[in-house]
Amino acid sequence: MTVEQNVLQPGGAAKHQQTFLNQLREITGINDIQVLQQALKDSNGNLELAVAFLTSKNAKVPQLEEATYYQTALPGNDRYISVGSQADTNVIDLTGDDKDDLQRAIALSLEESNRAFRETGITDEEQAISRVLEASIAENKASLKRTHQEVWSDSPNPYDRKRQDNCPVGLKNVGNTCWFSAVIQSLFNLLEFRRLVLNFSPPANAQDLPRNQKEHRNLPFMRELRYLFALLVGSKRKYVDPSRAVEILKDAFKSNDSQQQDVSEFTHKLLDWLEDAFQIKAEEERDGEKPKNPMVELFYGRFLAVGVLEGKKFENTEMFGQYPLQVNGFKDLHECLEAAMIEGEIESLHSENSAKSGQEHWFTELPPVLTFELSRFEFNQALGRPEKIHNKLEFPPILYLDRYMHKNREITRIKRDEIKRLKEYLTVLQQRLERYLSYGSGPKRFPLVDVLQYALEFASSKPVCTSPVDDLGASAPASGTLPAQTSPSTIEQQGPSSSEVPSTSPVQRSVIHKPFTQSRIPPDLPMHPAPRHITEEELSVLEGCLHRWRTEVENDTRDLQESISRIHRTIELMYSDKTMVQVPYRLHAVLVHEGQANAGHYWAYIYDHHQNRWMKYNDISVTKSTWEELERDSFGGYRNASAYCLMYINDKEQYLIQEEFNKETGQILVGMDTLPCDLRDYVKEDNKRFEKELEEWDAELAQKAQQEKLLSQIPRAPAPSPAPVQAGEPEYLEQPSRTDISKHLKEDSVQAINKALTEQEDRGPEAIMDTAIKLEYTRLLKLAQEDPPPECDYRLRHAIVYFIQNQAPKKIIERTLLEQFGDHNLSFDERCRNIMKVAQAKLEMIKPDEVNMEEYERWHQDYRNFRETTMFLMVGLEFFQKKSYMEALLYLIYAYQNNKELLSKGPYRGHDEELISHYRRECLLKLNEHAAALFESGDDQEVNNGLIIMNELIVPCLPLLLVDEMEEKDIVAVEDMRNRWCSYLGQEMEPNLQEKLTDFLPKLLDCSTEIKGFNDPPKLPSYSTHELCERYARIMLSLSRTPADGR
Repeated sequence: MTVEQNVLQPGGAAKHQQTFLNQLREITGINDIQVLQQALKDSNGNLELAVAFLTSKNAKVPQLEEATYYQTALPGNDRYISVGSQADTNVIDLTGDDKDDLQRAIALSLEESNRAFRETGITDEEQAISRVLEASIAENKASLKRTHQEVWSDSPNPYDRKRQDNCPVGLKNVGNTCWFSAVIQSLFNLLEFRRLVLNFSPPANAQDLPRNQKEHRNLPFMRELRYLFALLVGSKRKYVDPSRAVEILKDAFKSNDSQQQDVSEFTHKLLDWLEDAFQIKAEEERDGEKPKNPMVELFYGRFLAVGVLEGKKFENTEMFGQYPLQVNGFKDLHECLEAAMIEGEIESLHSENSAKSGQEHWFTELPPVLTFELSRFEFNQALGRPEKIHNKLEFPPILYLDRYMHKNREITRIKRDEIKRLKEYLTVLQQRLERYLSYGSGPKRFPLVDVLQYALEFASSKPVCTSPVDDLGASAPASGTLPAQTSPSTIEQQGPSSSEVPSTSPVQRSVIHKPFTQSRIPPDLPMHPAPRHITEEELSVLEGCLHRWRTEVENDTRDLQESISRIHRTIELMYSDKTMVQVPYRLHAVLVHEGQANAGHYWAYIYDHHQNRWMKYNDISVTKSTWEELERDSFGGYRNASAYCLMYINDKEQYLIQEEFNKETGQILVGMDTLPCDLRDYVKEDNKRFEKELEEWDAELAQKAQQEKLLSQIPRAPAPSPAPVQAGEPEYLEQPSRTDISKHLKEDSVQAINKALTEQEDRGPEAIMDTAIKLEYTRLLKLAQEDPPPECDYRLRHAIVYFIQNQAPKKIIERTLLEQFGDHNLSFDERCRNIMKVAQAKLEMIKPDEVNMEEYERWHQDYRNFRETTMFLMVGLEFFQKKSYMEALLYLIYAYQNNKELLSKGPYRGHDEELISHYRRECLLKLNEHAAALFESGDDQEVNNGLIIMNELIVPCLPLLLVDEMEEKDIVAVEDMRNRWCSYLGQEMEPNLQEKLTDFLPKLLDCSTEIKGFNDPPKLPSYSTHELCERYARIMLSLSRTPADGR
């Protein structure tokens, strides 16, 4: 809503004026309040035109009387101000030299706005809300038509969508609606607000409605909000769909434009609509008294504006909802509040003689729920667009607001004066300390204590002399000449002339340059700096002075630092006395935005007051969190995420978060018991539909299982011989079982048996088998103890090597060896057959309590998983080297996931995690660059192909990289990919490209670590042990020849 629209409503001229002054200051970066006021006046209150005036290169600074600035704070102006909206950044440039065109544009704008309001009763601000709702609904409908899997698509298995125990219910993102989810979840978790919504009943005369546009909009929305809240309370689903509530919002307005929703404005308007709905009910129920609106009682407070204008004092009470705070230039929330509560010069408040002007704000009535809107956007005049401010801003879990209360203003003013005096003294001390810490008059400065220490070290140094002959000889000219007067021996060789030196040429002598011949080298050069001429007495006096001065400087520095620390501590504790900690507000919710000014993703951290823990609400994902995680994502200065809205609640008003009790039994009401009868029936019906989904899924699975059982009982004809596989292309089959693997061990077993027969020809089969097993175990133990190069992984050759390295129980290894020698593949030969029978007989003799077969199977399953992981890695690397990155990615993803699970059981269970992580990361980065190049081409088909790569390959993989915060390289890679796409926001592009980018970016910027959609594992080729070892060695050798440039 613009100031211009307030002209249409009598008595509303000052309602939003201060808000728009704040917005103009934020958008344009201009702090001169007179200039901002004049721009609003010249534009008849139209914010867009005011921005255009102020950002025009030819704009003149208007001259404005100071009285104009204070018109919103003069007595008689008790309308409440709105403080919850952001300026529209799509500014039309009407600031050219043609003043007639500009005036016509202003007139047309006023005429259009007035006509639209008269015809529809819908303001421009409400139409702005409509635009994002249109975009959200369009996105939701479009998603149903897409053939490609979307990250927001529901899992076909309803058990994946089933609520676990009493875990909070999430909200489905139905297309750019993460802003809706963050706000609604924050309000829903206020139990008093939840009760008000759930127990809301439409007015008795609802059948006579709609009487006006507001009632036509608000009452249906309240009905759908009640249904949504009821589902959040009692649904058996993991998350619910808010489309119907969003649809109501969309239908309330008529607009065809689509743009990113401003969350602060949405929150403000949502509370306005709820206030209007409850006002209808309150007016119906009043008994001659002024009706009380519970929304106003809950979210709105009052402050007193106390000001001085040209020596004249004034006071005015105003109402506020969301309270706006500037972030830039402040380090914590209290600094923001102090700056917001004081405007201009206020010394004249305490002095009748001063002509300075200014005003203070003092809270007279705080709402139970206090919401701060953090202004984290500023207008970049050079680039002509808004930019996000990611500066760090700290805020406490408990905020004491006593210092801002009107009843404490006298003591607060005293404390502010004291803080001001302390800060001035602090500045003096810091300047004095700086002279000690940065001593000197040149460009390079050092701590004075270090300077004195260096001087002391110099004075105490003893000169160690050396002759310069050796040094000169080492640096003699190449011609063989030597400088004059270097030593007596050289003088004899040089002859009478000291200007000449012998030359290697017999024809002439080289003449040395005159300046060189005039320089004299000292007879003794010290090896390090040291005083040349100083007596012991002088040295003693100097050392004494330097020691004393150094001690004095150290003491002075320490005293200054301690004084500064004491002052800091005094300032910190200034408001900690008992009288100033009587109004505590506890942090209830933090709404976070990640991204840039034009696009991003929203989620919320909400405090569970009964479990005393933080929860993270990120669309369908609701997870436990910590204050440390909240700090990292919300304070700013880290990544591209920061808080944009803080919701505090009065810590003494327990009814805000108190559970309901049964009046008869005194028991706490939970879940469905808290719902009114109509909502309880509504939730039960929805739960029945979900239970029916579960039953249908179970029946479908049972039917498939029955069909498979019947098919397995039907006799099958002999299978035809398989078609020959082309050379170089492995046949894709299921992975070989342990018995299949044992076929590859036939050679090893036969070699061990032959060696045993050679050693003990006259012994029986049992003795030969024992010897063969010992020989085979010795061979495998040797392999397990070797330290081979990366291309030779002996674990692939035999399971027992894997078992030994991972310290498998002895019984597991013994049974595995018996199975190897008892395998039917050894029945080709009489001697081997006899040994096979002995091994089989020993296997049968093993009692169940001797070997835990479940443990035995787990070890062998782990080994099969290790071989499978190896094949995923090997095939992925082969595709990577062929630059087939899309094919490589899936193999490397599963290689990493399987390998991580193996390594969780032991360090030798899997492969090098860093190697797999690197190539997985490189695949994603290269695919991201390829997709970005396709997007930049502008061709519709190319653009769509690029977005398919992002939506189906990269976006589903990002949670895999973010889930482990210790992997800094993965986090940096994700930021690189996101920044690559966010860089397009400031570029000019076709409208259809802009629309696709706006649609795609929230998915890319989603911080959820939940995997929302992914492909099944790719089928693996069937390799023999020899083939697997050979191909693995080949690919690892190629990597060692071409080392990867790790990020």
